[in-house]
Amino acid sequence: GAVKGALWFLAGKLNMGADSVQRGVEGLTYLLTESSKLMISEIDFQDSIHVLGFSDELNKLLLQLYLDNRKEIRSILGELAPKLPSYHSLEWRLDVQLASRSLRQQIKPAVTIKLHLNQNEEQTAQVLQTDPSTLLHLIQQLEQALGEMKTNHCRRIVRNMK
Repeated sequence: GAVKGALWFLAGKLNMGADSVQRGVEGLTYLLTESSKLMISEIDFQDSIHVLGFSDELNKLLLQLYLDNRKEIRSILGELAPKLPSYHSLEWRLDVQLASRSLRQQIKPAVTIKLHLNQNEEQTAQVLQTDPSTLLHLIQQLEQALGEMKTNHCRRIVRNMK
């Protein structure tokens, strides 16, 4: 209700349709949010808005709006982000089934993992069970991801996220 009223008020003042004003506000919000997430430089921001075809005066106003508000926008986005659990500790156990009633010669290994996590100052535990080959595959994937984090491309992305 209040948002629609504000859009109609702005539309009347700007001699535009309410839909056009709403799209403009959404576009401006998206531009400032995405730019603040990436903490892009002043030059990159100017390059981004230059292609929109606005006047030099409007481009300067948008740049100043971005520079004045990017830290506050980032802090608000950080508060809105979900608080994910963090690692605390890990327990594991290897179980091997050597035989059953139907199969006397059988080796069936299983790895049981108890993962302790911290979330909102509380500890929780998750119990997972897998076979050794799946665990080895998971380890290989994690090692590959760690290797990719050492590339220049990923370092640049992480540096821009801070």
